[in-house]
Amino acid sequence: MSHLIRILGIDPGLTTTGWALIDVTGYHLSPLNSGVIRSSPSLPLAKRLGDLYDELQTILEKYAPHEVAVEETFVNQNPASALKLGHARGIALAAPARWGLPVFEYAPNTIKKAVVGVGHAEKQQVQHMVSILLSGAKYKNADEADAYAIAICHAHNRSAKGAVA
Repeated sequence: MSHLIRILGIDPGLTTTGWALIDVTGYHLSPLNSGVIRSSPSLPLAKRLGDLYDELQTILEKYAPHEVAVEETFVNQNPASALKLGHARGIALAAPARWGLPVFEYAPNTIKKAVVGVGHAEKQQVQHMVSILLSGAKYKNADEADAYAIAICHAHNRSAKGAVA
């Protein structure tokens, strides 16, 4: 008999961080909840990061996931943007680590391949497949859909990543 594993997927961003929770029982995936954490660019960086940390702590406390999956940073041509994204990603890794949770990281192409079957899929394809793979998933934007995709990717790759079954 399979037991339930709750996975929190996090799509980190400094302005908008998407999060989504799924329950996994054997091969069955069920959506639990999702949302976004928003931050105003007018606030100081330290305040924005502190708020992101606090919001993630609230989600972790409320939903008690067993494992967390975070998207690896996509390095773009703007070093300042990449550095700021790296700060948000650091918070996304540190917050669950403080709870003693195992945290797994996935490259964007790995996530797309796990959900769509193609590593260079478009956002619309990812959103479409999230709706199919997680019947009943309700998300309001691409950040939430991406967070669901990250959680699905981890569900499909748990044993390869050394997650406890």
